[in-house]
Amino acid sequence: MNSAPHAAFVRTPVLALVMVALFSLSACKPQSGPTGDGKPGGKPSAPGGGMPPPEVDVINVAPRNVPRTLEAPGRLQAVRTAEVRARVEGVLERRGYTEGSEVKAGQALFHIDARSLAANVEAAKASLARTQAQKLIAGQNLERMQALVAGNAISKQEFDQAMAAKAQANADVAAAQAALSKAEIDLAYATVTAPISGRIGRALVTEGALVGKGEATPLASIEQYDPIWVNFSQSSADFLNLREAMRSGKSKASQAPVKLVLENGREYPLPGKLLFNDLAVDPATGSVGLRAEFPNPDRILLPGQFVTVRLPVALAENVIVVPQRAVQVSPQGQAVLLVGKDGMVMPQPVKTGGLSGPDWIIAEGLRGGEQVIVNGVQKARPGTPVKPVLLK
Repeated sequence: MNSAPHAAFVRTPVLALVMVALFSLSACKPQSGPTGDGKPGGKPSAPGGGMPPPEVDVINVAPRNVPRTLEAPGRLQAVRTAEVRARVEGVLERRGYTEGSEVKAGQALFHIDARSLAANVEAAKASLARTQAQKLIAGQNLERMQALVAGNAISKQEFDQAMAAKAQANADVAAAQAALSKAEIDLAYATVTAPISGRIGRALVTEGALVGKGEATPLASIEQYDPIWVNFSQSSADFLNLREAMRSGKSKASQAPVKLVLENGREYPLPGKLLFNDLAVDPATGSVGLRAEFPNPDRILLPGQFVTVRLPVALAENVIVVPQRAVQVSPQGQAVLLVGKDGMVMPQPVKTGGLSGPDWIIAEGLRGGEQVIVNGVQKARPGTPVKPVLLK
């Protein structure tokens, strides 16, 4: 019997086991290269390293005195509004202004065909001349009658009739003069002028239209909105608190500047002043109507716009304020994120106590000296490290 195949069969598994053992030993030895130090027995270094902590903007809060404000929705209104109307009948010949431009009081805006109006003036002048002539004749007759009645050459009745004729002639002259004045006024109305200065809107009629037929046809409108008003309201309770604070001297709201926030969220750069417009409480809403006035030299504010009014009502002393965006609101309440001395983020529950312009007044939760995260809140998670950057 040949034993060679059997011996080969036995050696093959033994060789395989030896190779596996050698491979395991080589895997346990330290390796040189990019991940090792190349020295026998050296330890491998950490691959790559972790991401650096994210940067967040922070402020150091400290107690200070700030004005307490109330915010109320309001609507802008032009200080003066005038409708340009045709006062006489005629065909509109041309428009003498650019729509949407600034006009001055007395500036010619529209021109109405004045030929018939000019003819009425000439007719009134002729009527006046006729009555003046009749007045002259009546006066001369009266003078002759006076001489005759003194010598009893005429009756008293004839003299009285001469006096009545003279009075009638005087009245006719006065009526003719009034008719002439009216005709001249109508002729002047053929040139339609601006009643006030301001910005004029689009023309409501076109050239060639018949205007003033039985009514004062509206032609355009002019609005004066520099300065401009904003109308808003406060609850009667807030209004009473404001009045009491003003009487006690704690509030200078009537002298303090009023701020305005536009529809895009930006604050209007020019301050306004408060005008107490309506001191009666609206029984339907329980609120008091108020009005503030703002300069509007660049015509940024337009009548009809909705805005937010920030009204200073009192002075809050020794309080902490933070920007509104720093306060997070959840079903559990309000909170801010702080950066501790170890650079770790930690939440801090707070309670707000009103507004001071765009900032919240913190009533509870902060004492001063904390670093509050203002920007980058979405990158700051409680218990994780951050790199605080102090806002100036």
